[in-house]
Amino acid sequence: MRMNTALRSPGLTLREAWQAGPIAIPGVFNGLVAKMAQRIGFKAVYLSGGALSACAGVPDVGLLTMTEFADEARRIAAATDLPILADADTGFGEALNVERTVQVMGSAGVAGIHLEDQQLPKRCGHLSGKQVIGAEAMVAKIRAAVAARRDKNFVIMARTDVRSVEGFDIALERAHRYVAAGADAVFPEALETEKEFADFARAVDVPLLANMTEFGRSPLLDFDVLAKLGYRMVLYPLTALRSALRSAETTLRALHKAGNQRAALPGMLTRQELYDLLEYSDYEKRDLAYFGGGGAAASGAR
Repeated sequence: MRMNTALRSPGLTLREAWQAGPIAIPGVFNGLVAKMAQRIGFKAVYLSGGALSACAGVPDVGLLTMTEFADEARRIAAATDLPILADADTGFGEALNVERTVQVMGSAGVAGIHLEDQQLPKRCGHLSGKQVIGAEAMVAKIRAAVAARRDKNFVIMARTDVRSVEGFDIALERAHRYVAAGADAVFPEALETEKEFADFARAVDVPLLANMTEFGRSPLLDFDVLAKLGYRMVLYPLTALRSALRSAETTLRALHKAGNQRAALPGMLTRQELYDLLEYSDYEKRDLAYFGGGGAAASGAR
């Protein structure tokens, strides 16, 4: 059970993490995977709209609501002390909707959100057929987000999907306008070459996030390469989910064919490993303490 009573805000923790050096941010799709990422040593985690949608059994086309995003963010925040960067899609509406999105996501315990300049129905950033809203409309959303945050350190990140729609130069122009509107960081989606990543980093003077999603338009560059180019955050939004889903499929096929799961045992967490990750023994110790050392069994004597 997380009992984080620190006065430091999640947003400040995230800012200090990227200021100390470039950070890798894995996507986590539930609280247990967030706990795993913390135990491994990551400095921050990411709640992906694509992962959240996939786990609900629907494509990432803007079907889930802001409340669904916030509910999952709240569960992950309760499971980990790491700061959470959360996908907030298009802000779930226009500028006034963005105000509420910032307030609700902040109350859920996330460190910050990114807003994108796509039109609804939105699409995965690496697919064709995207459409973007006008620059002024996105600037209004960023202004609304900045005005609505109750913690000055809550991170407002502007994501632009313009590279695949109107070209690299327009994406740069958009980034500059979003920074002028108050964005703390910029997420240029679907850059297509290492040179584009380098040119973008030279031209935009705020913390930048590089998205290293698999099977997309961007080359899968090494973390050290992106760090040297100037990126403060490198995102792996669906890496763990894709791997977990393939493992689940392989296991289910083998179970269906063999009628037992014995061959899959070496690839599983053991019961003890799962309990260690869940901090099961800590729950037992607290339970014993609450009953004066007698444990839950003591309640039967009352």
